[in-house]
Amino acid sequence: MKDFLQVLINGLVSKKVDYGDCRIIEAQREDIVVRNGIVEAITQTNDLGFGVRILKNNGWGFSSSKELTKPESQKVVKEALAIAQSSTRIPGKPVTLSDLPAQKASYATKFLKDPFKVSLSDKINLLLTSEKILRSNPKVKIGAASLSFLKIKKYFAATNGSLIEQENLVSGGGIFCYAMQDGELQRRSYPAAFGGNYAQKGYEFIEELELVKNAEQTREEALILLSAEPCPQGKTTLIVGTNQLALQVHESIGHPSELDRVLGTEESYAGTSFVTLDKLGKFRYGSEKVNVFADATIEGGLGTFGFDDEGVPGQRFHIIEQGIFKNYLTSRDTAPVINQKSNGTARASGWNRIPLIRMTNINLEPGTLKFEDLIGDTKDGIYLDTNQSWSIDDKRLNFQFGTEIAYKIESGKLTKVYKNPIYTGITPEFWGSCDAVSDKDSWILWGLPNCGKGEPGQTAYVGHGTAPARFRNVMVGAAKG
Repeated sequence: MKDFLQVLINGLVSKKVDYGDCRIIEAQREDIVVRNGIVEAITQTNDLGFGVRILKNNGWGFSSSKELTKPESQKVVKEALAIAQSSTRIPGKPVTLSDLPAQKASYATKFLKDPFKVSLSDKINLLLTSEKILRSNPKVKIGAASLSFLKIKKYFAATNGSLIEQENLVSGGGIFCYAMQDGELQRRSYPAAFGGNYAQKGYEFIEELELVKNAEQTREEALILLSAEPCPQGKTTLIVGTNQLALQVHESIGHPSELDRVLGTEESYAGTSFVTLDKLGKFRYGSEKVNVFADATIEGGLGTFGFDDEGVPGQRFHIIEQGIFKNYLTSRDTAPVINQKSNGTARASGWNRIPLIRMTNINLEPGTLKFEDLIGDTKDGIYLDTNQSWSIDDKRLNFQFGTEIAYKIESGKLTKVYKNPIYTGITPEFWGSCDAVSDKDSWILWGLPNCGKGEPGQTAYVGHGTAPARFRNVMVGAAKG
């Protein structure tokens, strides 16, 4: 692999490109789905290919192939050069890349148990056992459980002398069920909706999820929701649980801080951002309790890596500090616009895609209150968690989120259950109303494996660490059943 890269990069240097890089990506994936006592799907795939990116005379070019041979590499380079030449015909500002010394290193996910060495029968039995518990009540009409594993090897070389090898391992899984009675349908998921939770760990992460142990509670909560009252409408104190808050961070902080969106290059599909360049370093994004950082270095995070797909080392930096917007997510060609160096957030979903600015692990720093004290300190309000629906405008300002479950808070205690809760807000007003964040004991690092962006589309693996937080005067209500 390294020899292939070096020959290709030497060829780019001889062609006197302004910059060039090549990524070889080898991916192994396994997905298992069980539904209503049946193994619905077992998917095992292997993928290998390479992509070449070239900057010449202010024009970018990219091409890729599955065939790792010298003739094919020459063909791909020729195509990338032709595209770069065509790109120069479109007027635009000069492309400037932030400085980056040559990086020569290797990186690998730390794990205890390789999931690809765990027997398929053991994985299936875990899912069947968990799913059977979900359907042990006749009111539960659908029970499902799934596991997903991904091993990615990346080899990167660039004309600046960088040569990097990385291996990332992802494990994830979850369960959910639908209960039905008298035309009422309710869903409950564990540990999160949309496939559960994911991390860069081995099979030990699946064991930590304890799917079998949590299946009974998941089922019972779905049954309780069948007879629950709809969430009442009006402004109230809202405590958002750690899982739902992860999506809130993702949609209303992570995406609007992507500098390519701010500059308009993602406008036609992913949208833009209300966090315009004039807001950098001075805009009040939230209250002083709101501290958010991007961290590509935290162990186990789904958005963790040694180097991004431009060869920039993974970093940790504040996006919001004590409520003030401090930094964007940047790449080598966007960072110079704000007189900075890239903070290492350019990634591609595969060998046949170009790097885009993507979230790493965008985390809300924990506060000082224990979760039980946060509830105890709230006289009246609503606690909700586990996302069910979301909607947010293309500037990431106005939003509405729905969750699977909510609880009434009365005199510092969780009491009755509400169904179909929704809440709405405007991003800076919502984060400005935050007056407390729970401590590190209730802080959880969540993995979202389905962040979409780009044309053609790319799906990124990102992470969000959050603890439950309290927000004042938030509009809540109930979605129509």
